[in-house]
Amino acid sequence: MGSRAAAALLRRGRDQASAMMMTMPRLLPRNAPAPAVPTFGPGSRGGGGRLLPPRLDSTGAFFSASRFASFQAFRSLSPKTLLGQCTRKMSTTVAALNSTVANVTVNSGLKLLVTKGPQAQKAVGIWLFGCAAWVFSLVILGGITRLTRSGLSMTDWKFTGEIPPMSDETWLLEFEKYKQSPEYKRVNKGMSLEDFKFIYWMEYAHRMWGRALGFVFVVPFAYFVAKGYVTRQLGLRLSALFALGGGQGLIGWWMVKSGLEEPTSEYVQPRVSPYRLATHLTSAFVIYCGILWTALSVVMPDPPTGSMNWVNGAAKIRKLAIPVSAVVGITAISGAFVAGNDAGHAYNSFPKMGDTWIPEDVFSMEPFIRNFFENTSTVQLNHRILATTTLLSVGGLWLAARKIHMHPAVKSLIGSTLGMAALQVTLGISTLLMYVPTSLGSAHQAGALTLLSLMILLTHTLRRPSPALLKSLATAVKST
Repeated sequence: MGSRAAAALLRRGRDQASAMMMTMPRLLPRNAPAPAVPTFGPGSRGGGGRLLPPRLDSTGAFFSASRFASFQAFRSLSPKTLLGQCTRKMSTTVAALNSTVANVTVNSGLKLLVTKGPQAQKAVGIWLFGCAAWVFSLVILGGITRLTRSGLSMTDWKFTGEIPPMSDETWLLEFEKYKQSPEYKRVNKGMSLEDFKFIYWMEYAHRMWGRALGFVFVVPFAYFVAKGYVTRQLGLRLSALFALGGGQGLIGWWMVKSGLEEPTSEYVQPRVSPYRLATHLTSAFVIYCGILWTALSVVMPDPPTGSMNWVNGAAKIRKLAIPVSAVVGITAISGAFVAGNDAGHAYNSFPKMGDTWIPEDVFSMEPFIRNFFENTSTVQLNHRILATTTLLSVGGLWLAARKIHMHPAVKSLIGSTLGMAALQVTLGISTLLMYVPTSLGSAHQAGALTLLSLMILLTHTLRRPSPALLKSLATAVKST
């Protein structure tokens, strides 16, 4: 009885695997050699003996799927659950073999950014994600430095950095330099030395944290290049990001220098130029997004697919996600003009701005375009409108995704993005109503970068798969 069941199971496994083998040539290169048949070891009797493992060709694809699947099914025979366990193991083996062939074929058509195998890919990915996290923390530290009004405490700048004051004499010397600045004369007159030390250390930490990022970036980069892990495409991209990071220090000093100049009016508090602040923040966002996108491309060369229906659904959502990402980015940059004009300290009410919906002086400046960047009322109104637009846009994206058939992970990511957008709007309103405390202000800035990160991840996940992956999916559809 057992031998008859085993023979029937062998025939069934051979038939199913043979059907799968019909699609194998379409998954292999056109000039690939014919599949090699596995052989039996010495001492075989009537087809018995030891089955040698199937050979691998140059692409690493498994051959002789029919007999290999039948052999796995035969090994799973047991007296208790003979047919049930055998059938499950056989179908699992066939599915795994099919997945292996598809994956090998897909990977052979990919243009990977990292060579030398999965371990190199993992090492480079961890390094890039670490650099992205470092930039994230640097942006938040910069926001705290601005909110505590510490950014103008250091009145000079050196590219290589400098040693902080270590004695009472050097502290007094730095304090005397600060006393000559407009901020001390108009805002902090009478400040104690201890208070000055606090704002000095904040600005010093921000500068040195940025210089440390350069070390964290360039040393592993040189190591990976020396080991041959980095392709030419990845090397050029990372070199451009490094150059932009080096220029970020110059942009930061260019921004600070504008706050050390005497204001045009005696009634105006000294502060950095909103244009230069927006440039500094935009550059930081570009560096962060560039590193994050590159890290994702290293560890996820192809987006999650599963079926052609999911691919087509992702293509539809991608057309909506790209403009939504642009709205999120523009809203974040508009926040820099809110900070640069101290617009968060005006109209601390919501949803109205004071007693009106739209202040009367929104277009009081000449030329007209200056209102959107220098007029406190217009800048805050603009940021409110953009924030509302962002929330509605992400909500619309979520509603559209519910009606489209696509990968569950993508739908979950869109839901998380909607939740983050709602949280960010809540943080913004709370920051305004509480007169911009440092804790809420820094949390609001972190929320903006988190929302932007989710949109980067979403856009990267929705990108078009490689031609090899599309071809394998199309072949699988035809075979079914």
